[in-house]
Amino acid sequence: MLQLTGVAASTAVVAGCGGGGNGDDGNGNGNGGGGGETIEPGTQIEFDGQTAGWVGIAPDSIADEENPTITLQEGETYEIGWTTGDGAEHNIAIYDENDEVVDDLATERVTEPEDQWLEFEASSEMVTYICEVHPTTMVADIEVESGGGGGGNGGAENESEGNESMGNETEGNETDGNESMENETESNESE
Repeated sequence: MLQLTGVAASTAVVAGCGGGGNGDDGNGNGNGGGGGETIEPGTQIEFDGQTAGWVGIAPDSIADEENPTITLQEGETYEIGWTTGDGAEHNIAIYDENDEVVDDLATERVTEPEDQWLEFEASSEMVTYICEVHPTTMVADIEVESGGGGGGNGGAENESEGNESMGNETEGNETDGNESMENETESNESE
């Protein structure tokens, strides 16, 4: 196993080599299948309705993931829906911890996904999105973050202002050290 320390370790993590995530696009939008990055407010969260599970289409952080956990910011507006399917009857609904629909957020049960979108404001009571026809296979978690966190730049700031560009190599002791300002020339012997 390769062990990195100091600057090398922080650079590796910033560069996306720190493990976890998959498909990171450099903006911190990777998804490890559990939690992922916070989805930006106003985003359309789009799925392919397959009886075996919801398959993410958009945003990129959930693309091709089966039943991905979606992480949202509390109080922000999103749209969730499905645009393609397998010909079976499906719908999409948002449930709370008691397996009850939150604020009537459920679409009609249909075989062709026309107008299968829900627009909503994320709240802490939302815990799953589900197909009520296939509740054991087409179900996944919703995580709602309070305080508007997440979705940041993935640490890009550290990469552009890190030790590599402003480190001791350019302003080290060799150029401003004791060698150029010799203490011997002003010794205490003159007093």
